[in-house]
This record gives sequence, C-alpha cells and structure tokens, in this order.
Amino acid sequence: MFDKITYMDDSNLWVSIKEGAVIKKNLLSVHVIISDEEKNILGEITSIDKDQVKIKILGEFENGRLRIGVIRKPLLDSTIREIQENEIPLILGQKNKESLYLGQNPSYNGFPVYLNVNDFFSNHFAIFGNSGAGKSCGVARLIQNVFQNDTAKPYRANFILFDISGEYSAAFKDINKINPNYNYRIFSSNDKEPGAEPLRIPVWLLNSSDIALLLSCNSHTQIPMIERMLKLARVFAESGEKATQYKDHLIASAIITVLFSDEAPAEKKNDIFSIVAECQTEHFNMEAEIQGVGYTRKFRECFNIDKTGTFTEGILFTEYASSFIKPEFDDYEPSSNLKYTLMDLEKALKFTLISEGWYKNEQTYADAVTIKVRLHSLITGPYGKIFEYPTYLTVEQYLASLLIKQDKKYQIININMDDIDDQVAAVITKIFSRIIFDYAKTITNRGSIPFHILIDEAHRYVRKDQDTFLIGYNIFERIAKEGRKYGVLMGIITQRPVELSDTVISQCSNFLIFKINNPMDSEYIRQMVPNINEEVIEKQKTLQSGTCLGFGNAFKIPVIVKLDMPDPSPLSSNSNVIKFWGGGQ
Repeated sequence: MFDKITYMDDSNLWVSIKEGAVIKKNLLSVHVIISDEEKNILGEITSIDKDQVKIKILGEFENGRLRIGVIRKPLLDSTIREIQENEIPLILGQKNKESLYLGQNPSYNGFPVYLNVNDFFSNHFAIFGNSGAGKSCGVARLIQNVFQNDTAKPYRANFILFDISGEYSAAFKDINKINPNYNYRIFSSNDKEPGAEPLRIPVWLLNSSDIALLLSCNSHTQIPMIERMLKLARVFAESGEKATQYKDHLIASAIITVLFSDEAPAEKKNDIFSIVAECQTEHFNMEAEIQGVGYTRKFRECFNIDKTGTFTEGILFTEYASSFIKPEFDDYEPSSNLKYTLMDLEKALKFTLISEGWYKNEQTYADAVTIKVRLHSLITGPYGKIFEYPTYLTVEQYLASLLIKQDKKYQIININMDDIDDQVAAVITKIFSRIIFDYAKTITNRGSIPFHILIDEAHRYVRKDQDTFLIGYNIFERIAKEGRKYGVLMGIITQRPVELSDTVISQCSNFLIFKINNPMDSEYIRQMVPNINEEVIEKQKTLQSGTCLGFGNAFKIPVIVKLDMPDPSPLSSNSNVIKFWGGGQ
C-alpha cells in the first residue's frame, strides 16, 4: 500500500500511496516499520489523505529493542510496511517477571499493554483526568493489577492512600481474597465509620513546621514561639532530678524577668501567678515556703502590694529565685523521647508567651494571640481527637503500628479524610508524608522499604510553593526531588493539574492521562510534562471514559490504554437520579 517517501522534516515523513491501492480502515494511529539497509525505524500514522500519509518518527529498533528517537533519518528509498503482530509487544510491552498488565490497546483490537514495574513504581507518577473520565476507576484498577500480578508478589508493599472522598475502600477491602497474605486497612477521622479504625497521630511526632501549618501560621515571628513551645512541652513532660532543676531555673528566670520589667506591680503579680499556674515544682508553687531571716513566707504572700505600690517581700523573693538560676542550664536540651498532649502544648505556649514577653511587644502581640486562640480551638474542636494517642511511640514504632497489627502485614493503608475540611486534611497529608520521608532517610539499606504515597484530589494539597514562604520548604516538592533515592514515591491524582506544584509535576516520570477538557489544564500539561507533544495532547481530548494515554519511563512510546473495570469498583459513580427521584424503587 505504501510507496515512496516524498518528503521529510525533523520528525515526520510524507509517504505516497501506491496507485490503485485500497486504504485500510482504521489506519490512523497504526504503527509502521520504515526499513533501509542499515536500520528499522518505528513510525506512527498521524494523518491520511487520498494520495499520501503522514508518519511521525518515534524511534528505532536496536538489538530487538525499541529506542526512542533516531540519530539518522531513513533513506528516501526505504520500504514502509505495517507493524506485524509479533512485533507489537516491542511497543506495547510484553509479559515477563518484571512486567505488570495495565490494560488493552484499542488500536490493535485489544492487544494487552504491559509496563515495567520498576520503571513505573520506582518513580513518581501522575494520573490526570476530568471528573467522570474514569480516573478513580483507573487508580483502583492499577493497584488491583499490582496485587493480581502472578509474577512479582508485593507482600512487602506499602501503599499509603489519602482518600479525600471516601471512595476507595470498596475497591480494596477484599484484597485478601486474591491472596490471604494481602491485607487492607482503613483509618478514618470519622470514629463511627464501619470497618475503620480511628485516625490518630501522636502530637509529639509533630515538628515545628507541622504545628505552624496546623495552626495556619502566616508570620515568621510565630515560628520561634512554636519552637520554644515544643521545647517547653518536652521540659514539662520530663522527670528526674536534672529536669526538675532545669524547671526551677526556667521558672525563676521567667519570674525575675517579669520582676524587673516596666509593668505595674499588679500586672507583674498577674504574670508571675500565671507562670506558676502553667508550670509548678516543689520550689515554685503558690504554697511553697520561702525562708527569710527568722521567718517564712508562702510564695503567694511575697506578692502582696503595700501602700507604696511595691511587693512586701520583693527582696526576699528575688534572692530566693536567683538562687535557682544556673547559667549552665541555658543550653539545656530535654529528651526528645517524651509523650505529651495538645493540652500540654497549650500550657507550654502560655508559659512561653508570658515568660518571653511576646504579649508585651506591640509587634508580636497579635501573632502570639493568634497562635494561642488557634491552638485552643484545635483542642476544643472536632479535630483535636485526631492528635490524642494513648501510649508513647517512636516514629518507627508508629509507622509499624499502621502497617502491622497482630503479626499481620497490611500492604494498602487508606487514610480516609472524607469529613475533614481541606485545610486540616492538607496538613494531615503533609504530616504523614513528612514522617514517612524522615523515617525513610534513616534506613541503613537505603530504599529497601519503599513507600508509595497516593494523593487523591492532589490539586487541593500539592499546590505551588504554598509552604515555602513560612517554613522554607514544601514537603511534597522535597519528596519529589529527593524521595526516589530513599524509596518514597508519590502518585499524584487530580482533575486540575494546572493548580499543582510545578516542581512536583516536573519530577514525575510516568503519566496516565484520561480525558481533560479544560484548555488551561491541557496547555499546562503540554508545558510541564517532559517529552510530550501536540499529537499526545490532541489524542487525550477524544478518549472515552476508562481509557487513558500512558507515557513515560515505563512505556516504550505514548500509548492509548483501555483499562479493565476495577472489580470491585470504587464508590465514584454518579448518583442514579432517575432511581432516587422515584423513591429508590
């Protein structure tokens, strides 16, 4: 059918059609082999008219393998033929111990498409698509295929799925029917959700950046307040003689600072009593006895104000407090292995704000009050329970408690945040991601415990430089740039790629793109995704629901894939309006 090459440019050939030849139906998007005496080149038919076809050059075959791109263009007298059935696996992948079935290629009558497991899952990947385009079903089918694979058994896999809409549990809850060693576990912020365990995060595993995000901080002056609060929370939770001496040093230093401030005596008294209310020891409490020369006074009695407007026992108390101040404690660092609660943080914050004088500074007053109010609202609000944890665990023990229970290994962990507002859900996702990343960096055999963090509706959380201004980094961007070498891999799932972090998308190596109508999203994909072209962008616009365009490291060439329907399916279908209009009959 094909005659000679009539014209070529950098990436395309124009080939004439033999006179009298019958043009085969469904020829568009079919692949062809362009051969000369030196090489075989793969091309794809991109347009057809009555006299000629346009063929895009994709790559060349070398030692039985396809290499994308060509060094030298084909000769003008090359022969052109359709690809043969036995050659199709060279472009669609073939089944072996390192491959994973993905779906079927409609251009070749349902020929199976396989991807290399390492090339796909050892890199970050992204899944884009409109609502209703089959994105959720595609995610479910992809993970189900991993566990239905009869070659590589993922017994030690760790898929952490952040399920923002509560739709994936139906797809994975019976995963052990495939293999009794495969297990699924769901944690939910809704304590009454059937089959789910309560979502709980130990507050002592949160660092200053986590707290800053959780309290929606927006000022750099709030960061040192939080850092001081966290240190004092550990101090107050610590026991032992040295810890007690440090507490005495801390309280005494704070009170002396207040005593020598410019405040009125009544204000000084109120601040001093507030300090002691938040942190007490044997030597500093309202009933502690202070020995004078021939007499004693209780702590509270030292701050009676006489007619001259001074404390009756100011000198006595100053000498008493000064005796507990030890310069060697200025650099004291409490243990990091201590359990404390949100309420302990609140006490530490109150102590911090008073003792450091942040309430007295006009520039920091509003920031201090904001942190105090937001922390109290968190404690008393519906999300405070998420940060209640009964026993002390290290980071490693906490992660192990999520992945293992009663000697049963769980490969899929669903963090269901269906009933949490976006701001808090975003922070929880960041906290888990940061904890996993920090832990992975401590593993001696680097990358030996891979974690796959799957973020649904990622456009709500994985946003452009959202945290960099305040805390200096964005955890998702950091994982995108550094996570692969530690075995922390992200799967970004979204219907609005234009709202995502550019850095995260630029680090993704594989893409499954379902139909996207929004021209801004299509243009963003064209600009941000490596090795993409106009033909790929145009192809995704005509995809049917459940069909995607796959390309990246795990694919030989960009390929259209019709995924099998997941079994069981996620709860992502539209409401049956006709049925429910009729009363559910």
